[in-house]
Amino acid sequence: MTTPLMSLTWTDHLTGRQGFLVVDRLVRGVSSGGLRMREGCTLDEVTGLARGMTMKEALHYNPEGRYVPLGGAKGGIDCDPQDPRSYPLLVRYLCAMKPYIERFWTTGEDLGLTQDLVDRAAAEAGLVSSIQAVYPLLDDEAAARRRLADAFAVEVDGIGLDELVGGCGVAEAALAALDRAGAPYAGTRVAVQGLGTMGGATARFLARAGLTVVAVADIKGTIGNPAGLDVEALLAARDAYGTVDRAALRPGDRELPGDAWLSADAEVLVPAAVSYAVDTANQEHVTARWIVEAANMPVLPAAEELLAARGVTVLPDVVVNSATNAWWWWTLFGDIGPRADEAFDHTRRSMRTLVEQMLARSEADRTTPRAAAHAIVADRLPVIAERFGWYG
Repeated sequence: MTTPLMSLTWTDHLTGRQGFLVVDRLVRGVSSGGLRMREGCTLDEVTGLARGMTMKEALHYNPEGRYVPLGGAKGGIDCDPQDPRSYPLLVRYLCAMKPYIERFWTTGEDLGLTQDLVDRAAAEAGLVSSIQAVYPLLDDEAAARRRLADAFAVEVDGIGLDELVGGCGVAEAALAALDRAGAPYAGTRVAVQGLGTMGGATARFLARAGLTVVAVADIKGTIGNPAGLDVEALLAARDAYGTVDRAALRPGDRELPGDAWLSADAEVLVPAAVSYAVDTANQEHVTARWIVEAANMPVLPAAEELLAARGVTVLPDVVVNSATNAWWWWTLFGDIGPRADEAFDHTRRSMRTLVEQMLARSEADRTTPRAAAHAIVADRLPVIAERFGWYG
């Protein structure tokens, strides 16, 4: 793939903090990709994430569906989201990016930001919506917007549907890999880094499928229990940033160092927090058979090569965590209605099909799942470009 269509850096006049926007490609004149906020966010990071979004959009292309893939994009702000200056900074960033959001960049929550926060800041910045650029592509804008709003209002066991869909997709990716390997769910142990939106939902779905979650990590450290953690109790005891109140721990639950999740005695590792979590040094501590990338870019490429040489399969982020983005568009374009059962059923079917295609291609080509995903994208992009128009 070539260089991005557009790349820009913005400097806040009050704090000196920088923000970034990278549009990798446009399809039908529009791109899709969330906005993250974290201390140390860089233009290179956002560029990689934007390219990943182009891949995620292409991977979910269904010529029989109403949802038409968009191009890939990503935004980023270099600031700790818990900094008291972060919200005014977010509003100023969105004000600066307003012309792009109005015309060709649809965005939403990502690492460090919730959709509620993005929506509130977007309103203060004078935007109709953070996804308003896609409205001209809709057959019935009013009905589509009502459908999405209704979907965002749905809660399942006290957690919003928008928070759960991504984790449902991650869990289904893991389950598809287990099924292909003939591994039973019962007795399969899981360690999760991050108990926020994606990690928390993933832990819930895997536990309910019969797997045993033996470790979870948050900003305070790792919580471990070889007999299995009470996932629901931990979810109920976390704050808005995914940090668990240690008063909720049960006898047998242990507080461990922050990186203990990586070396947990588990078959499945789910990095669901930050990018670049697994590097060439700490990959040596991994004993799991599968790493399921719920976060964006959590395993460095050089580390992935070393892991593959040791027989560890990395299921790549471009496939694994793609359901959240796809669910927005399935709902908005009308492939599914605003109900939890429709969302979960469609997510499970789509993710299982995609993961099975990827793993079959990986075996046939004798390559990694990531390389197989890239090959599938390479097959689909020319079809999308020819049918819908491609810029970049």
